[in-house]
Amino acid sequence: MSSMEQMYQQLILDHAKSPHGRGLVEGHAAESFQVNPTCGDEVRLRVHLGDAGIDRVSWEGQGCSISQASISVMAELVEGVPVTEAEQLGETFRALMQARGEGLDEQLEDTLGDATAFTGVAKYPARIKCALLGWAALRDALAQSGAATTQEGQA
Repeated sequence: MSSMEQMYQQLILDHAKSPHGRGLVEGHAAESFQVNPTCGDEVRLRVHLGDAGIDRVSWEGQGCSISQASISVMAELVEGVPVTEAEQLGETFRALMQARGEGLDEQLEDTLGDATAFTGVAKYPARIKCALLGWAALRDALAQSGAATTQEGQA
């Protein structure tokens, strides 16, 4: 295992241990409940909107460290960003998961920050849904809130 993979693994474990945004908060614009039927991972995610976009994401969930860490990283990443930017990050993360572990170009990966830690997950098709769970919930919550700028089917 490369030192980069070790660093990524540590980041995932750290986020799984102390997840960002965990704990449902009132005053949300919309809520989405998503379940990964394959493994039973689940998340109830609330999106809190402000004038500038997403104020915060609060959530409660259970499942493997990949799903929980991915939700945590996503919550951190989209906090304080405009909805369009959050949607773009979601698209980029989905592209990363479709890259089968090959990664994306450096510029795109830079926008994902800590979420690039999930690059290796993309090598394992069964784990991709785990990593995408929170992103699917965010997309659904944004659609429900009426803030979404793109109308797409569920991932």
